[in-house]
Amino acid sequence: MSRPVLHIGNKRLSTWSLRPWLALKKAGIDFGEHLIPLDQEETRDQLLALSPAATVPVLETADGNVWDSLAICEWAAEQAPSLWPEDAALRARARAIAASMHSGFSALRSELPMDLQREHTAKDMSVACWADIERMQALWAHVKTGDGPFLFGEWSIADAFFTPVATRFETYCVPLSTDAAAYVKTLLADPVYNDWHAAARLETWDAPRH
Repeated sequence: MSRPVLHIGNKRLSTWSLRPWLALKKAGIDFGEHLIPLDQEETRDQLLALSPAATVPVLETADGNVWDSLAICEWAAEQAPSLWPEDAALRARARAIAASMHSGFSALRSELPMDLQREHTAKDMSVACWADIERMQALWAHVKTGDGPFLFGEWSIADAFFTPVATRFETYCVPLSTDAAAYVKTLLADPVYNDWHAAARLETWDAPRH
């Protein structure tokens, strides 16, 4: 296999699939795309055939399969180092904030799932969810360089990790600070993300609405 294949879940719902998809597209890497509908009778068997984790995304390459969204993004960065900031200090901060998203914010994830077909309406949130929202805005403000519209000036993997969060904030009409709202608007206006969003709106698989 000379051309890698990215196995993803439903574009409407799969935040973890969106992140490496954005990174591969931004890197200009030629790859195939295979969508595995989630929560179907055959889903688990299809995923187990790709990795022991039995989750999406999985990048199938000539050298073996890579699972986990952050690992796939790092694979892409080895082909295209510009996916991380050039400056070593900024690169470390970008990795730190991406890792924070990768492992944290459980209340936000649980209570505000990504659903790109959901009507944009607010919903009740717990104290823990509001705390996640405030902490995320504080993180964005802490690392933002001011050199461009993205967290570290030019688009990076860090922005890929927060694009699904931006969709949640829009979908659930979450009130944000002026700077955070501007960053969300930037992420959602990105033309590469908009290709994903357009496809997500056309999906017809049954899935629970939130």
